[in-house]
Amino acid sequence: MNYLATLDWMFSQLPMYQNQGKTAFKKDLTNSILLSQHLDTPESKFKSIHVAGTNGKGSTSHMIASILQEAGYKVGLYTSPHLKDFRERIKINGEPILEAEVTGFIEENKPFFESNKLSFFEMTVGLAFQCFAKHKIDIAVVEVGLGGRLDSTNIITPIVSVTTNIGLDHTQMLGETLPEIAFEKAGIIKQNIPVVIGEYQEEIHKVFYQKAIENHSSLFLADQNISKEYQLDLKGSYQQKNAKTAVQTIKMLQGLVPNEISEEHIASGLQHVVKNNSLLGRWQILNESPKTICDTAHNKEGLRYVLQQLKEEEFENLHIVLGVVNDKNLETVLPLFPKNATYYFCRPNIPRGLEAATLKNTAAKFGLLGHVYSSVKEALEKAKEKASNKDIVFVGGSTFVVAEVV
Repeated sequence: MNYLATLDWMFSQLPMYQNQGKTAFKKDLTNSILLSQHLDTPESKFKSIHVAGTNGKGSTSHMIASILQEAGYKVGLYTSPHLKDFRERIKINGEPILEAEVTGFIEENKPFFESNKLSFFEMTVGLAFQCFAKHKIDIAVVEVGLGGRLDSTNIITPIVSVTTNIGLDHTQMLGETLPEIAFEKAGIIKQNIPVVIGEYQEEIHKVFYQKAIENHSSLFLADQNISKEYQLDLKGSYQQKNAKTAVQTIKMLQGLVPNEISEEHIASGLQHVVKNNSLLGRWQILNESPKTICDTAHNKEGLRYVLQQLKEEEFENLHIVLGVVNDKNLETVLPLFPKNATYYFCRPNIPRGLEAATLKNTAAKFGLLGHVYSSVKEALEKAKEKASNKDIVFVGGSTFVVAEVV
C-alpha cells in the first residue's frame, strides 16, 4: 500500500476516538503491552517526559521539546490529534517522520494488528516509539491521548510526569466530576518519578498529592514556583500558564539528562516553538484583513481563556465560525460565547461532527444567532465576505474545525 492507502486502512478499519468517540476507548493496556513486546519494547530505549491534562498539554509538550532542541538534544515529540497530516503526531527535532516509515510499519505488522484487533491509537503509539528508538533520540516528549491511567502511552516510565490542568472533558470515558477525572490523569504518576502540576486546583489537588505520596514521588507546582513571564511566539495570554509548566519541567531535568539546559536555552526555546516544531492552531492569525483568528480550544476551561482574550481584541463587529462534535456538552460551552456576534454554524467533516442545524437551534437558546452553512470552508468564506477590515473573524469550537482552515 502507498501512504494514502495505508492511512485509509488505518482510519477506516480500526476504532479511533476521532471518528467514533467513546467506543474507541479501551479499558486496559493489554494491547499496548502486547504490541510493545512484539516490537521489542522500543520505549525502554530512550528517556521520556509524559504530559497529561485537559487543556494545554499539546502546547506544553511542544514548548518542552523546543527548549530541549535549543539545548542540543535530539528530541522525539508525540502528540495528538493532527490537524493536516497524520505525520504531525510523530516528529523528531521538529520534522515529521517519513511517509515510508508509516507504510513500512503497517505493512510489516499488519497481520499482528488484525489478529489482535489493535486500535488506531495503539498502532500509532507503537509506531512513534519504534521510530524514536530507531532514530536513537535522546529524549521523547510524549503527550497523553485521553485520560492517563489507561492511555496507550502509559506503558512508558518517564523521568518526569507532567499534568497541565483538569477540566470536565471526555466525561463519558473519564468520569463526571473533577476528582474522578483527576484520578485518571494521575494514573501517569510512577514510582519515584517527580511530578509537575501545571495549575494548582484546590478541588482536586489532594488526588495528585495522595498519588504522589503512594509512589514516593516528589511533587512540584509550576504556577507557584515559576513567577517569571517569558516572551513567547505562541500567541494567546493563556500560553503563559503552559510556559510555566514547561519551564518547571525543564528545571526538573537537571541531573537527569547529561547536558545542562541554560536559561538562554529556555528563553530561546519558548521564542521558537512554532519554528522548531510547526505547532498550528493556537491563537493562530490566518488573515490580517479582516483579522481572522483560529484556536483549537474546545472545552469549558479552554474556551473560557480564549474567549476572554477575544473580548480584549479591538473590533467593530465579531463574526464567529463555529462547529463542534456530537458528544460535546453544549449546555456548558455555549453560555461562554458572546451574544453580540454573528454566528456561522457548520459541521466539521468527520463522522462525529454535530449537524450545523442542530448546533444553530441549541445556540439560539443561549442568544447566539446566525445561519447554517454546508461546510467549514463555506462558513469561513461567508464570514470573511461579510466582515469589514475593522471586524474580527474567529474560527473554533473544535480541533477538527480548525484543521479544515489552517
